Amino acid sequence: MASTNRTVLQFSSSSSSSQSLSARVHPLVVFNICDCYVRRPDQAERVIGTLLGSVLPDGTVDIRNSYAVPHNESVDQVALDIEYHHNMLLSHQKVNQKEIIVGWYSTGLGVTGGSALIHEFYSREVPNPIHLTVDTGFTAGGGTIKAYVSNNLSLGDRQIAAQFQEIPLDLRMVEAERIGFDILKATTVDKIPSDLEGMEASMEHLLALINDIYKYVDDVVEGRVAPDNKIGKFISDAVGSLPKLPPSDFDKLVNDSLQDHLLMVYLSSITRTQLSLAEKLNTAAQIL
Repeated sequence: MASTNRTVLQFSSSSSSSQSLSARVHPLVVFNICDCYVRRPDQAERVIGTLLGSVLPDGTVDIRNSYAVPHNESVDQVALDIEYHHNMLLSHQKVNQKEIIVGWYSTGLGVTGGSALIHEFYSREVPNPIHLTVDTGFTAGGGTIKAYVSNNLSLGDRQIAAQFQEIPLDLRMVEAERIGFDILKATTVDKIPSDLEGMEASMEHLLALINDIYKYVDDVVEGRVAPDNKIGKFISDAVGSLPKLPPSDFDKLVNDSLQDHLLMVYLSSITRTQLSLAEKLNTAAQIL
């Protein structure tokens, strides 16, 4: 147990310091954190845990996994279950030895008074750890995810404050993960969309992106927007990667794939019905 009598300073990413360091987080980490927050003890206001991953050759911290660490936190004290933390780390490294500690996370917005002490502990585990904050309340329908590094501000030999500096964070997702993340941000949904509904949402999103590209190209051609060579190269690469198929062949390819998918849905429904009937017949036979 340790006291939290330390000043904590939080700075946004607009400052020039620490800009050489950046982080990339995988969606699995965000889902794990949200799941741990839902399962937290009733008296706990937030969840903290360890971030696992690696440091890429360009210096980017790649955050790929995480696990929660039990803790007790009061107004002026913080206590971590260090033994549990080390046991979980050993278990994870038995599965993937390449994953090392890269930092820690906490739920909520920004850093708090106890963050300095927790960060000091992880600084003994790994040099320059990342502190990831996740807004599990998804305020205003958007999940605020930020990453920080910490520097100690000293006056002579005395440390007077801990400065948390925000660093660039990249959250990359494939389309299937994006659909799940959008549902997670909604906080209230009637039901999880089916595969067909997910495909429809993906097609609508793709159509919106194509319309944006059309508008940009028209604006450049008409002289309303200055041309950007990088954007032009991206558009050229995207168009060049498309297969050259006649419209009729493309429609046939999509329809065949859709029919195969519908067939799989139908077969799974029949299987579920058969299992349900077998269970009821077995129950009736035991009663008789």
